[in-house]
Amino acid sequence: MLNVKRVVLRSRPGKDGLPVPENFRVEEIMKSPELKEGQVLVRSLFLSVDPYMRCRMNDDTGADYLLPWRLGEVVDGGGVGVVEASKNQALSAGITVTSFSWPWQTYNVMDGSLLQEVDPEMVDGHLSHVLGAVGMPGLTALLGVREKGHVTPGSHQTMVISGAAGACGSIAGQIGRLDGCERVVGICGSEQKCQALVTELGFTAGINYKKGDISSALREHCPAGIDIYFDNVGGPISDAVISQMNPGGHVILCGQISQYNKDVPYPPPLSEDTQKALCHKNITRYMKIASKTYFVDVYTVSYYQLGSNTICSQGEICCIELHREACRRSCAAQPLGKDGPDKGKSTTVLFPHMKDDINLLYILFLFLILQVLETVVNGIENMGGESLLFVIIFSCIEVYFACILYELSMFILMDVMHYEYFRGVLLHDDWRQYR
Repeated sequence: MLNVKRVVLRSRPGKDGLPVPENFRVEEIMKSPELKEGQVLVRSLFLSVDPYMRCRMNDDTGADYLLPWRLGEVVDGGGVGVVEASKNQALSAGITVTSFSWPWQTYNVMDGSLLQEVDPEMVDGHLSHVLGAVGMPGLTALLGVREKGHVTPGSHQTMVISGAAGACGSIAGQIGRLDGCERVVGICGSEQKCQALVTELGFTAGINYKKGDISSALREHCPAGIDIYFDNVGGPISDAVISQMNPGGHVILCGQISQYNKDVPYPPPLSEDTQKALCHKNITRYMKIASKTYFVDVYTVSYYQLGSNTICSQGEICCIELHREACRRSCAAQPLGKDGPDKGKSTTVLFPHMKDDINLLYILFLFLILQVLETVVNGIENMGGESLLFVIIFSCIEVYFACILYELSMFILMDVMHYEYFRGVLLHDDWRQYR
């Protein structure tokens, strides 16, 4: 039997309520690892946290392609993990796999048909990128910009992205820039995010919608009007952007996160003035980026992973990520509320087997240091001046090699993760931003 930790939906916040940690419950259960033919046992590494999950907390998601989470049952979403045992001929033990329907558990028995193998070399060892830049958010950005944006190199187009510091918006803006937009302007909720858009992601400008008049800022940074709008938020921000769009422009409706905590249909109705602007200027507003079947088919053949990962690995696209440690109630609730300090792709990390190994490393390191101290004490008791100096120098060398041994052991344990990320998230129980 396996000891499994999992996150379940305890209560619903209501269609007009903010998600709180109390909406979730963390449980520990004993689960049989016995497999049926075609099944695999997977150990979870990363879980994706995305804005659309807020809709799944309601009885009715408002979208025909999205099912609500059930009360008292495990929540699910995108995930990445390692196959521990397999009765599926296509998936052998030890390989890395991903799925759009990954239960929030430390271990899962899953049908192999729900999983897709991941080559860690394709993401340069950054397995979390499978859930972000080369996963669903990145694929959404790619399909939205390239199939709905109508970017034409050399035509001096201006592209505006709302929610630009998020997982999808940050990639969409960079793709727009690479594909030939002359100006790429992002809208977000803090000066820090605006600075990151320009200095790290290559945007032309960033607009803080919480500071000053957004319409004036748009006129300043989009002097020739707006040709393409990648809409992640909806509401008054979208009204302001659409009012300044050029005739024949294109609106790509990716999300309406400002409306997710309100009891309104999806997508929410536009204001009368905005509807008139769309009509009079012949602006096309795409309500859906791709059908579910088409989206999954493209992902299955690794179209985006094969095509765009080269851009990511060569540094043409910067991937900003934010990691939280699970399993906790807050790891699901925090990113699903209103605009906050987070930027980039939010993921939750689970390494249920590693913390004991880390504790063993601490014990080993402490033992080596004690051995060094014992050597120094013996030298003080039994030796004179020159010999004592030799012992001290030798002890320093021992400390140096002990540190190397400790760091090397840490590096081996982290599998394909970056050393800084491993220490930051798992040892200090902290979250940081990584490219």
